[in-house]
Amino acid sequence: MDRVKPEPIKPGGHLPGGLPFSEGMAVGDLVFLSGQLGTFPGRLELNNATREMEFHQLMQNIVATLEANGMTTKNLVKCLVMLEDMADWPAFNEVYLTYFEPPYPARSAFGTTGLALGARAEVECIAVR
Repeated sequence: MDRVKPEPIKPGGHLPGGLPFSEGMAVGDLVFLSGQLGTFPGRLELNNATREMEFHQLMQNIVATLEANGMTTKNLVKCLVMLEDMADWPAFNEVYLTYFEPPYPARSAFGTTGLALGARAEVECIAVR
């Protein structure tokens, strides 16, 4: 039986080097993106003057990774949204919807008791090439 070998994807240029994870891994036609935060490109600093700015930056980071690998948000089939405060759900949805058109990817969401760097949100995605 031939096994498909997992391979790291091309970085989107927004994460600094030296982090202990891949930005994403591809297995055949499936691409698994690591969770993204609303950090400024190349820095581990959140663009969080407002929650909307942080949510837009988070989505722009996902788009950058997709584009670096020849994809768009239309390639996404599943997103997992983690919110530090579920009260941010309506504001997150308002921003999230500006990056998609129907049919939307499947999605799950849950509230957390904390995210890396004190982020308000983190999103991980699965795409198909």
